[in-house]
Amino acid sequence: MPLAVYAVGGMLPGMDLVRIYECLCDRTRLRLLALLAGGPLCVCHLQDVLGEPQVKVSKHLAYLKERGLVVACREGNWMVYRLPSRPSRELAANLACLQDCAREDPVFRRDAAKLARVRARLAREDCPGAVRAGRKATESCHRG
Repeated sequence: MPLAVYAVGGMLPGMDLVRIYECLCDRTRLRLLALLAGGPLCVCHLQDVLGEPQVKVSKHLAYLKERGLVVACREGNWMVYRLPSRPSRELAANLACLQDCAREDPVFRRDAAKLARVRARLAREDCPGAVRAGRKATESCHRG
């Protein structure tokens, strides 16, 4: 599919493509970005879906945050990550392309199924770090 299909108007000024592609060249970071496309998630829930140690997940999230591909906020003892609310055109196009490609990849499909189970479980729990559909994150989580 041509990249122009993924272009989104009204986004922030450009982001360095090299910076974006440096982030996209790791499978764990791709998986994290694909999961966050569905909405904000706590580190512990991302860890649960990926089946990876907390330190590895946190390291990759910090890498993405330093480069502007994710935004983080603290909710009590939990760190909640999400995609930027107004990504650059370049980032938005690449994230849209990632979502298209993720639909065809068995690992990403498995992650999506695990995430659906995690979200269903969170709907029944009273976890302060639980970010559920319909629940609004704090104002600090909406900056960026």
